[in-house]
Parts: sequence; structure tokens; C-alpha cells
Amino acid sequence: MKAMIVSEYGGPDVFELKEVEKPSVVSGHVLVKIKATSVNTVDTMIRQMGNDLPISPATPAILGMDFAGIVEDVGADVTEYNVGDEVYGCAGGLADLPGTLAEYIVADVNLIARKPSNLSMAQSAALPLVGITAYEGLMRAGIKEGQKVLVHGGSGGVGHIALQLAKHFGADVYATGGGNPQLSLIEKLGATSINYKTTSVSEYVEKYTDGAGFDLVFDSVGGENMANSFEAATLNGQIASTVSLVNLDLTTAHFKGLSLHVVFMLIPMLHGVKREAHAHILQQLANIAESGNLIPVLDQEAFALNEAGNAHARLESGQAMGKIVINV
Repeated sequence: MKAMIVSEYGGPDVFELKEVEKPSVVSGHVLVKIKATSVNTVDTMIRQMGNDLPISPATPAILGMDFAGIVEDVGADVTEYNVGDEVYGCAGGLADLPGTLAEYIVADVNLIARKPSNLSMAQSAALPLVGITAYEGLMRAGIKEGQKVLVHGGSGGVGHIALQLAKHFGADVYATGGGNPQLSLIEKLGATSINYKTTSVSEYVEKYTDGAGFDLVFDSVGGENMANSFEAATLNGQIASTVSLVNLDLTTAHFKGLSLHVVFMLIPMLHGVKREAHAHILQQLANIAESGNLIPVLDQEAFALNEAGNAHARLESGQAMGKIVINV
């Protein structure tokens, strides 16, 4: 099969198109003919940092985590899938799991689900990692109907999915963005947009919550922005963060009695624990998509398998709007 191989880590030009052995199905897994994959920030981090990042696979490596495709073979003990089923998931590209920048993947059935019937292969491939992250964060933060929810980075990969899911669960949703395209997308997806460059936290907390603060803050920006999340949250509020690698004074969180939920969705893949939770979430996401309440936004530029380096460069440029998809 054809695959984009990384022999040494570095810039976007490290990918090489090579012919490698097609994998064979094993117990508890299915062999999937990949139709599309997408690029996530963590993919670029692995490519850049290599061995300095504990989750990086040994080289030569096949990167890429998300995929959508068609089942071509099933393990002897697999009963929930058949040859010809259209599936999607996040099942490789880190540690000892070969990735999705290839024509085939052998995927653990606990890391996949049937793809949404109303979404294309490209749209479905854009959804798994960001969808699982957003869903897990909102669930762990106890999202409820009628809450005021703030999503930081509402036009980003995780943020634009969290925004739509929060709407689906009946919340009154607000989201931050930093430019007219971002703010327009947030409004199009059904949330109230907030320009964080021109409006202070105290100003939008006063305007939209009468100074009380948001019940739930989903922070897909993280880092130093966590302080803004603390400031924006109500007393005893809930914060879900996807980027918590930061040294921060917790005084505000203490005196507000805030609860912080750190989401690192790669844990089941890395440690082989509770992988079935991902299959469950992927099925729930498919149901929500089929109800019409969840549509991944795709960047205007799509790429072929041999253009994986260009796809990585596009994400790193900061110019993309929506998920970047690679058609295989």
C-alpha cells in the first residue's frame, strides 16, 4: 500500500510517499480502506517535536490519527462490523499505533463507529479527535439545558464542534474569536460571537451574564487564556480545558470554587484503557450529526495523500478556517 512515511522528525517536508506492506487484520480489529483523513494540531506537534514528545512513534512512522473509510476485512471475533461498512474513528498515529496517512489501517473496534450517514467521507474524517474532545469536555463539565456556556476559540477545530454540541444540549452559547471570518463562522453556527481583541472579559461577562459569569467555560485555547476562563466563570462554575500546559495562579479558581476538567482524549489510545468509551462517543456524535445538529466545517483547501506536508504547512500557517482534510 502507499503511505506517507516520516523517517526523521522536522518540518513539513519530512514526508515521503513510499510503498509499504499492507497490514493484516488481527483479533478485535478491522481492516479499513481509508478514504480520507484530517490534520490535527497534535499531528504537527509530533512531526515537529519527535522524540521530545513522549507520545511520538518511533521512526520510520506513519502519522495521522483521524480517518473515515470502508471495512475491507474483520477479525475473527468481531461481530459488530461487516465488510463494506462505512466507519470513522481516531485510531493511530502515535506510540505503537500506525497512522492514517496511508491507504489502509487496522483499527481497534473500540476506537471506531459507523460514520454519520449524512456526512461525506471528508466531513466524517474531520470529526473524530475534535468531536471526542469536545463531547468529553462538555459531559465531564456537566452541561445542562439552559446554561450559559462560553467557548474560547469558537471557530477552531475543537471549538466549533464544542459550540454546536453545546447548542444541541440546549445551552445558550457564546464564543470568542479574533477576526471577522471567525466571528462570522461563530454566528453562522448559532452562537453569539465575542471579539476578544476588542472586548475585555469583564465587559462581556457584564453584557451577557449581568456580571454573574458563565456556568460552563470550554477553553480550547488554553495556556495563559486559562486566566480568562477563571475570570469569566460564575461562582462554583465548571471549566473544561484542552490545553492545560501552563503555570498559573489558582487564587481566582479557589475563591470562586471552580471545577477544572482537563481533557486529553489520547489517553485510551496511549494506555489501552476504556477505549470502548470512544466508540460510544463516536456513535453519539454520529447520531447528533444525523439529527442535523453537527456539521464539521472544512477548510477551503483540500489535499491528496502525497500532499501531506502541504496540509501540515496549511494548518501551521494559521490561515485555515475549519478542519484540513487529506483525501486518500
